[in-house]
Amino acid sequence: MFTGLIEEIGHISHVTSKGEAMLLTVQASKVLEEVKLGDSISVNGVCLTVTSFNSSSFTADVMPETYRRSSLSSLKKGGAVNLERAMQIGSRFGGHIVQGHVDGLATIKSSYEDSNAVVYTLQLHDREQLRYIIPKGSITIDGISLTVVDVAEEAVTVSIIPHTLAQTALQYRKPGEIVNIECDIIGKYVEHLLGFQAREAGKQSKLSAAFLQEHGFM
Repeated sequence: MFTGLIEEIGHISHVTSKGEAMLLTVQASKVLEEVKLGDSISVNGVCLTVTSFNSSSFTADVMPETYRRSSLSSLKKGGAVNLERAMQIGSRFGGHIVQGHVDGLATIKSSYEDSNAVVYTLQLHDREQLRYIIPKGSITIDGISLTVVDVAEEAVTVSIIPHTLAQTALQYRKPGEIVNIECDIIGKYVEHLLGFQAREAGKQSKLSAAFLQEHGFM
């Protein structure tokens, strides 16, 4: 579990690919503090498991499912990536609930400065994901917790402050590049529960849109 608050920018020092399987070595410093084998580290929003490490880097496997669903397949030696360690119980929760499980990809369509912020417009590769994204809701872009400004047909707009931009690899991304998207987990669970049939044959779940409205959740 992560918060979407990036701790540092790492750099890919080695990539080994065999079909749709990868082995990534990432140069880092902050996320290596107290690191242990088996720890989870978010790399551009993808939860990866540390399989080895030293004082300046860690290595993680990328399985075929992750290779197919994320932009990690396009990583090259020297590339900059966003890094975040799994959250600790008792820490301040400054972002939103992020699993590190990528829902899909988006292409950066454009970016422009708006006073002290930079506004990005992203075109989703799968428009079905738009049902989980709402204005002023949360979205994760390459592991960064951001607030949605607007939602249009197949496109999402977000705004990022200078501090966040300077602390993340998004500063290096250009229009036409692909980023990882993770939608807010709450919307996905609500949708699943609303459509879930109770185990007993023919019995509908009591959870419905009307039930949620009646009890003040909508």
